Amino acid sequence: MRVTRVSPSSLALGAFLACLAWASSSADSFRFAILGDRTGDVQPGIYEQVWREVAAENPAFVVSVGDTIEGSNDALAAGEWREVEQLHRPYRKYPLYLAPGNHDIWSAASERLFREHSGHPPHYSFDHAQTHFTILDNSRSDELASEELTFLEQDLREHAAQPVKFILMHRPSWLLHVAMRNPNFQLHQLARQYSVPYVVAGHVHQIMRAELEGVTYLAMPSSGGHLRNSKQYQDGWFFGHALVEVRGSDVEFQIEELKPPHGQGRISRPGDWTLLGLAARRGAAQRAAGGSWSAGIPAR
Repeated sequence: MRVTRVSPSSLALGAFLACLAWASSSADSFRFAILGDRTGDVQPGIYEQVWREVAAENPAFVVSVGDTIEGSNDALAAGEWREVEQLHRPYRKYPLYLAPGNHDIWSAASERLFREHSGHPPHYSFDHAQTHFTILDNSRSDELASEELTFLEQDLREHAAQPVKFILMHRPSWLLHVAMRNPNFQLHQLARQYSVPYVVAGHVHQIMRAELEGVTYLAMPSSGGHLRNSKQYQDGWFFGHALVEVRGSDVEFQIEELKPPHGQGRISRPGDWTLLGLAARRGAAQRAAGGSWSAGIPAR
């Protein structure tokens, strides 16, 4: 048997290179959580359980798609911000980035409070490792105002080199365009131009997902606001959050329903959902109807 002798210096070099490779791979691998709406007829105990489950996953940071306070009353808003800050106090180790929802900003006074308590303006952006996040403000309109789109274009241009990008906002201002398979709206054109794979919103308290020209549009399930309509999991009505794992330029979503007593702890992927509920359920309906489906919308 032939034995190859390895010098101590070679072993040291190999160990150094292995450590360097590990450090490099670790530096661009992280996880973060996305929360849905806390309010909109807030349901007792839900948001608190969401945070307990998020903290157990030890994310690098947390992003909320808005509606953090109940709002609508300038006289009560400051107290509501103080109340929610008490809820966040046990989790201060996790940086929290808020999108402004219609329950957070509805007046000049409420905008001042949002700036004060969130620590940033209504629209802003931030980086984590190789990932860039743009937060837009559509708190007071179903559409994105021209100044929001101008900010988005400038922000994406300045951060074009970041390999992974997310756009987040409260209202799903993209919903009608995406449902009608219309790519000719500015948000989508910018997402395509700057290779943004994910556009995430809240507001509807229901998970909805559609793909359009390589862009995934996702509305988050509720993280505390009331459930509407059927209130059935298969229709996208449940309490939970998303856990997102980023490894290099790869992104993996888990949509996590709350565990008991407020859910069954079911885990799904965005691709399991359409605009109308679970993809498997819609597929069965399609077969029964003899039709075809595109992004959860019946083909015409």
